[in-house]
Amino acid sequence: MRLILGSGSPRRKELLAGLGIMPDLILPPDIDETPQKGELPRPYALRLAREKALAVPAGPEDVVLCADTTVALGRRILGKPEDAGEAAAFLTALAGRRHQVITGIAVRRGDRMLSRDSVSVVRMKRLSDDELNAYLASGEWQGKAGGYGIQGLAGALIPWISGSFTGIMGLPVAETAALLTSIGYPVWRQA
Repeated sequence: MRLILGSGSPRRKELLAGLGIMPDLILPPDIDETPQKGELPRPYALRLAREKALAVPAGPEDVVLCADTTVALGRRILGKPEDAGEAAAFLTALAGRRHQVITGIAVRRGDRMLSRDSVSVVRMKRLSDDELNAYLASGEWQGKAGGYGIQGLAGALIPWISGSFTGIMGLPVAETAALLTSIGYPVWRQA
């Protein structure tokens, strides 16, 4: 049985390594991540995780693990910013407010698919112009939902969370271990 990680995210690979799991293959799928008309953030994250899992080529006994993380400000989905201007707009909208970070996880083995999500609430402090400009100049916003990654410099901008720190990073470890175990992957024999 091979474990295929359907993600190019180094954070997800590191979080799996924390469980003692090294994927046999890393095959990031290429899917359209455009939200559907009227789609809410939580169903959106779960849909993308499932679509990614279906898009990864795998044998009948292979286990495919995929995830999708989105930042939600109310009903608004804040994906990965296209440029520094959009990142600045996202961070300005989040500053001084609470928002949700939703990570959908899907595991597939043959025709069987299991999925669940992790929802965390995050409060970002009010940002000074210096903080915002320094963060944008760091480039850490690139490729990150909502324009920030809590595990880097933005950790200094987040005074409070409720939920899963690893889920905010992009792969909730407890939920992932439970799904892998449920689908028959020997998580605890690997650790």
